[in-house]
Amino acid sequence: MDIVLFKLTLFLYLTVTAGFLYFIIQRNKKIGLWSQRVLFIGFFIHTIYLGLCYYKLGALPVLDIRASLSFYAWAIIAAYIIFYFIFRITVLGSFIVPFAAFLMIISSTIPISVVEVSPLFKGFWFPLHVVTAFLGDAIFALACMAGIMYLIQERQIRSKRPGAFFSRLPSLNILDSLNYHAITYGFFFLTIGMITGSILAQGSHGSYWRWDPKEVWSLITWLCYAALLHQRMAIGWRGRRSALMSIGAFLVLIFTFVGVNFLMEGYHSFESLGGRRLP
Repeated sequence: MDIVLFKLTLFLYLTVTAGFLYFIIQRNKKIGLWSQRVLFIGFFIHTIYLGLCYYKLGALPVLDIRASLSFYAWAIIAAYIIFYFIFRITVLGSFIVPFAAFLMIISSTIPISVVEVSPLFKGFWFPLHVVTAFLGDAIFALACMAGIMYLIQERQIRSKRPGAFFSRLPSLNILDSLNYHAITYGFFFLTIGMITGSILAQGSHGSYWRWDPKEVWSLITWLCYAALLHQRMAIGWRGRRSALMSIGAFLVLIFTFVGVNFLMEGYHSFESLGGRRLP
């Protein structure tokens, strides 16, 4: 049943991706509206799927790379839906939903793992750590996409020959505001995620900090966004520089999220968390 729900979610996300791309190319508001509705259905089914995984596993389904990518895609769609109701920027879906669908595609190609669940993952701190950290990462994905949209729109304006995207994207002020709010809220959730992670480490390893590669790169990611937020709030960075740094910081985040697990050994690796592929 859970595999069927996963495949149905992937199908709906791919359908929505096609709809949003058609919406931004043809400026068909009706297609955009229906894509939004189908996205809500896909997100609902995705939520049910994760709920079933949680019920069967006894812990949040993030203990292997396949499950983590699916959970991250879910968090990205959740963040988009929240920001959609705040900013009402439908075209953002044309950028963020394809990314979430891409994560689901990658997740679908990875063999299912057998996961041995430690009692540690069934406590209070682990779900709080996972949800806040993933939500922070998801909101930073929105900040990155807002930065990309800003650079595209700025180039359209500077060229003095606005192309097709000029009328399809929001104004620079709106995109900059979206970028700022995403960085602010993303940083808030990431900070909580790191604090709860330290508490979790203390309970499981007797130390708040062990210089694990994932911990180090999480700190580097946090510092990147802290610097960006400081530049925006204290120095008044706006526009192009903020957009570029949002994209750069997100690349660091992606390396922290995926690259560290494959290139460096530590107790945060998926093998250490208990994941092993089915033979």
